[in-house]
Amino acid sequence: MSRKLLVTNCHLIDSGERETIPDFLFAESAPAPVSAKRLADVLVTDGVISRVSRTRLPADDAAVLDAGGRTLVPGFIDVHIQGAGGADVLDGTPESLRAISRTCARYGATSFLATSVYRPGGDNGHLRVAAEHTERDLGGARLLGIHLEGPFIAPARAGMIRPDSICSPSERVFAGVLDATQGCLRMMTLAPELAGCLDIVWKLVRRGIVASFGHSDASYEETRASIAAGVSHVTHLFNVMPGMHHRHPGPIAAILTDSKITAQVIADGVHLHPAILKLAFSLLGSDRCVTITDGIQALGLGDGTYTYNGEEYESLAGTPRYRDGTLIGTSLGLSEILPRLMLFTKCSLADAVKTVTANPARVLGMEHRKGAVEEGKDGDLVLLDQDRSVFATVVSGAVVYGKDRGPQSSA
Repeated sequence: MSRKLLVTNCHLIDSGERETIPDFLFAESAPAPVSAKRLADVLVTDGVISRVSRTRLPADDAAVLDAGGRTLVPGFIDVHIQGAGGADVLDGTPESLRAISRTCARYGATSFLATSVYRPGGDNGHLRVAAEHTERDLGGARLLGIHLEGPFIAPARAGMIRPDSICSPSERVFAGVLDATQGCLRMMTLAPELAGCLDIVWKLVRRGIVASFGHSDASYEETRASIAAGVSHVTHLFNVMPGMHHRHPGPIAAILTDSKITAQVIADGVHLHPAILKLAFSLLGSDRCVTITDGIQALGLGDGTYTYNGEEYESLAGTPRYRDGTLIGTSLGLSEILPRLMLFTKCSLADAVKTVTANPARVLGMEHRKGAVEEGKDGDLVLLDQDRSVFATVVSGAVVYGKDRGPQSSA
């Protein structure tokens, strides 16, 4: 018998529909949803969306999730997250990946890339564990593969990455990366100005792996050359890269003015000043912007003092910092960051949703499977409540998180 889930009575907003949800959905004290728009039903059969209807669908033998007029959006995809729920990819255990997966789901992420580092000559067991659990059921968001920051990055732009995870580009190290990630490397952040790095870019592109610009000291000209060589994406735009000057435009000008490039932004209002975020979004547009968490283990745990990679840090109001003040990602989930993106850029909910659904799906070459509420695509869905939080998260047609599991029932 087929496994079915019917989501009923939802206001459907898809990244392709350009539909704007009223502001009250993101107000602190929101009234109950009104039926100003047509309600939709969505049927998921054996993990795939089989029907999207503006009229009521019969439940038949499906489990039913009554949205109660809430907003339904495609499942979010986080292409840059190191950890969450007290766990980190570096832990190298299935339990840690499950904790990250379940925590991601609380904030609307139905898919993620396990983001971490490669240690040349060191222990990389954490990458093998991530590879072994790619596309497996972890109880929450689905792990799509691995995103490596480094090791071919500029030492002067290391940020939180330790020296033992940085080296010059070489065939030998790259072969080690491929071996450790076991065919599950989906994205690699690198500094293309390093000698030999453009050869690595070519090898990545040939294998269908996203070559992402980041942790780099490249000039404007070097950045343009890297784009010509195959770099197609940018890791946390503005962060750990040279700034822009009117006589020395640097990498940012090359990135913002090239329509082929997509770029990650950390839209928390801390990593990027709201004015810079608004400027970047106005130039990137909703089609080229990918919102990320850059999340670490404190995500989902609240304020407190924690330890990352052997060093103590404090997380306060969603912003973790080492004792010296260095930013080390966020402790905010995607559903917490999206309202900030909307606030700072004045974009619609449809455009904000696009930055965590259709855009990352396209970056990863998975637009045929993910990123939209369309028949034939994966049954990854998120119901948003009136108070901007996630009411329920559905992965492959299974409810993996819900504030109230009551709406799930059998017909």
